[in-house]
Amino acid sequence: MALTQTSLEASLPLIARGKVRDVYALSDDSILFVATDRISAYDVVMTNGIPNKGKLLTALSEFWFSVLSDICPNHFISSSLDALPESLKQYADQLKDRSMVVKKLKVFPVEAIVRGYITGSAWKEYKKEGTVHGIKVKEGLKESEMFEKPLFTPSTKAEQGEHDENIHPDRVAELVGEKYAKQIEELALALYTKARDYAAERGIIIADTKFEFGLDENDRVVLVDEVLTPDSSRFWLASKYEVGKGQESYDKQYLRDWLTSNGVNGKPGIEMPADVAKNTSLKYLEAYELLTGKKWSSV
Repeated sequence: MALTQTSLEASLPLIARGKVRDVYALSDDSILFVATDRISAYDVVMTNGIPNKGKLLTALSEFWFSVLSDICPNHFISSSLDALPESLKQYADQLKDRSMVVKKLKVFPVEAIVRGYITGSAWKEYKKEGTVHGIKVKEGLKESEMFEKPLFTPSTKAEQGEHDENIHPDRVAELVGEKYAKQIEELALALYTKARDYAAERGIIIADTKFEFGLDENDRVVLVDEVLTPDSSRFWLASKYEVGKGQESYDKQYLRDWLTSNGVNGKPGIEMPADVAKNTSLKYLEAYELLTGKKWSSV
């Protein structure tokens, strides 16, 4: 059974409902993230959810926060129910395995996207303009080809229901200031590079991914939100990788393909058929197990 919305308002103030996460105020310096089983595609949330998706996203983010902790501090505090106030124990069925206590930080209004391979919107732009986010790249690239070096290709961070806007890296300084723009770019590239190499050893190609950052009380740039999940990344199976065509992804691509083939991409109020929800869930599960080396046991 998929959990598409939490209801903790009797005990905690609700800050926001995102495309996936319900966010609650926990204390002066911490907030509670609860990853639901909601899924969005083309910036629209489906009316039904993907069973266990929120739990898988939470487990995978916690895993990556640990792996990448030497590159950059992060906002993760705990995913244990024991870290929560006693008044929240009554909501254990909504919180177990899908909640994280995180530091309350000022979040930068930028999605720090890093692309190691040319695919998706980058491929579409390149075919038309010969550029990626306005960056001139070499001629003659084929679809899904690896870039000579990873590209930092940011976007604006839109409100729910709005569309993120791909922007040139130079525009980040206008949004957050030169000092932080440089740090965000350097950290995003370093995080991607370590994760890419780690995943490659496990037979997974990270084609691209999105990071988000905040600022702490010590003026440090901190990794926030989720990290390197199928919601925020394109994972390809290395053994099936072939330049010159689109790749099968461990992400929402199965859902996107169904929406497109049925002419309902970008339309609100869409319910996924049971087989689409199940097959999408299996993709998330397989990605988790391949990347972490652990069998999924949560129910």
